[in-house]
Amino acid sequence: MNGAGPKPLMARLDRLLANLGYGSRREVAALVARGQVVLDGAALKDAGAKIAVSADLPGRLTVAGQPLDPPAPLTLLMHKPLDVVCSHREAGRSVYELLPPRWRAREPALSTVGRLDKDTTGLLLITDHGPFLHRVISPRAEIAKRYVATLDRPLRGDEGAVFAAGTLMLEGEKAPLAPAGLEPLGDKTARLTITEGRYHQVRRMFAAVGNHVLALHRESVGGLMLPADLAPGDWRILTAEEQAALFA
Repeated sequence: MNGAGPKPLMARLDRLLANLGYGSRREVAALVARGQVVLDGAALKDAGAKIAVSADLPGRLTVAGQPLDPPAPLTLLMHKPLDVVCSHREAGRSVYELLPPRWRAREPALSTVGRLDKDTTGLLLITDHGPFLHRVISPRAEIAKRYVATLDRPLRGDEGAVFAAGTLMLEGEKAPLAPAGLEPLGDKTARLTITEGRYHQVRRMFAAVGNHVLALHRESVGGLMLPADLAPGDWRILTAEEQAALFA
């Protein structure tokens, strides 16, 4: 064995840039013809040339004077703000509008890893990597999601036992919820840890014990915490170390 790492993926330049949202392959070819695609300081002349898609490529290739967007697979960590939806099909401003406009044309497309409703804030993952997405949302993985809920009425005291029992049935459901952990933070504030992702689950859990959620914030997924310095609406690329922490 020579100890060399895996060979980088080779891709046609026009297909790579088209998949990153820079335009159709014809439009990319026009960029190349104008000398606007530069690799290691030299303008590329052949839109059909194959190049190595290595981790350092965004630092070596520029398009119209700007560094290349990160190639797939790409995973983002976002602090989802209030009044923003997680689906292209829902009415209202979406989380995808907080990203560079070109990224909405990427292939494979970026998708949220699960969803937070319009009235929920906090940690949201966005990825174009299908295996990563399914690993996070799979019920078998039992990855904990931690929320802080602000409630309409004071906690009555027995919610923790009810949620931990693993017998709570939500209206319209055919199977009980998995056990969940409740940590009171105040009379009307609590931290709830769940391992499932059913529709509006946290809000429905508190409704089942006679309360109403006024505000909901997700602070962590698995071992990954929402960074304190990431403001609502801001995002950044998730590091390999953070991905590993998520599954720790």
